[in-house]
Amino acid sequence: MRVLRVSQALVRSFSSTARNRFENRVAEKQKIFQADNDLPVHLKGGATDSILYRLTMGLCLGGTVYSLYFLSWASFPQKK
Repeated sequence: MRVLRVSQALVRSFSSTARNRFENRVAEKQKIFQADNDLPVHLKGGATDSILYRLTMGLCLGGTVYSLYFLSWASFPQKK
C-alpha cells in the first residue's frame, strides 16, 4: 500500500510541474505561418527549416543514386 502512495505522489508531482513550465506560443506560430510572404510553408520557419529541407533533399538524392548504382551493379553478372 505504501508503494502505491509513493508512486501516486511521484506521478502527481511530475504531471503537475510539466504543464506550468511551457507557455502557449500557438498564436505567435500562427502569425509566422499565415503571413503572406510568398514562401512555401515548409520554409516559413526560418534558417532551421531551410537547413532541414536541404538535408532531407540531399539524403533523398544520395539514397536514390546509391540504390540505382547497386541496382545496376546487381543487374549485370560478374565475369569469372
